[in-house]
Amino acid sequence: MSDRKAFEASLISILPRLRRFAIGLSGSVDEGHDLVQAACLKALEKRHQWQPDTRLDSWVYRIVLTQWLDRRKSAANRLNVHDDEQWKSLAGPSMLAEVEARQELRKTWAAIGKLPEEQRQVLLLVTIEGLSYQETADMIGIPIGTVMSRLARARLALAKSADANE
Repeated sequence: MSDRKAFEASLISILPRLRRFAIGLSGSVDEGHDLVQAACLKALEKRHQWQPDTRLDSWVYRIVLTQWLDRRKSAANRLNVHDDEQWKSLAGPSMLAEVEARQELRKTWAAIGKLPEEQRQVLLLVTIEGLSYQETADMIGIPIGTVMSRLARARLALAKSADANE
């Protein structure tokens, strides 16, 4: 298998993880998919800059993060909001439970979206992607103690937000 084919196969294998991360960063499925597409294009274009003795996923995560930061600088963050009142008028008991669950999920994502960028990045990498503190530190390029501190502050902020919503 050629180096290019191996690179492409490795890139394809991490797509689900990249999508979760990008959707978590952007707060939008559509924007998350756009971020991943743009990052993959950039990775393919800049393949020669990747060092094979390093982790491909860390390199591409940084590209996703850079793409997202660039987009945030140039445009307002867009979130998809749906009118749950329409669903309630058509809903039975199981549909109402679904609507309530979606509202809670929306509140949670809103609370995550209000976190400072640095805390949100660490929270998503550790809790959603399941990376270790050391892997997260290596990926972002910060000390492990900073990862732990940011994660603790993020969790505390989310707990306070949940308490305020009760």
